[in-house]
Amino acid sequence: MADAVSRLKQYHKQRTTPMGTPVEKIKKGGKVLINDDPYEIVEINFVKPGKGQALYKTRLRNLLKGGMLDRTFRSGDSLDEADVHRSDGAYSYRDGDNFYFLDNDTFEQYGLPAAVCGDQMTFLMEGSPVQLLFFNGQLISMSPPQYVIQEVTYTEPAAKGDTATNVTKAATLECGAEAQVPAFIREGDKVKIDVEGGAYVERVSS
Repeated sequence: MADAVSRLKQYHKQRTTPMGTPVEKIKKGGKVLINDDPYEIVEINFVKPGKGQALYKTRLRNLLKGGMLDRTFRSGDSLDEADVHRSDGAYSYRDGDNFYFLDNDTFEQYGLPAAVCGDQMTFLMEGSPVQLLFFNGQLISMSPPQYVIQEVTYTEPAAKGDTATNVTKAATLECGAEAQVPAFIREGDKVKIDVEGGAYVERVSS
């Protein structure tokens, strides 16, 4: 009977022993699971109170939904690491409400709903480089390059002698989107655009 009780206690001890990676080994940039969602640790701070266990105060970003989460862990807690990896890719094409991307490592095509990609696609053309984020083998998001270089396909000519850089006008780019550019920019010029805000950066020599 005593042996049976001992075995039962050992079984429950194994069932309740924390699994995963100890919080002490988790680093900034690590990918972990919280309520089955993948999170990236964007900040982690070690706090040693006067009494009691050491604390790890973290700030995490939900890789599926984009929200932020503040969570405090105690020394001895464990976290499951998320099966997340990044890969270099390229924008391939759009089909209806989905954008498709090529994984440069595997040469496989993956799709994402336009609602997930959002305004990030505004200044991208077929073949534009992107960074792909996978969770459990499925593409969950993409990140565009910080800048793109595109040719101006239409813009009104500047007034004669106007070379001011603080006067802007609308210009249509080869991707079809519009951007505000300095008055001296002409059709056929190539310009560098900040993808996130769509702001003109500089004229680029051919």
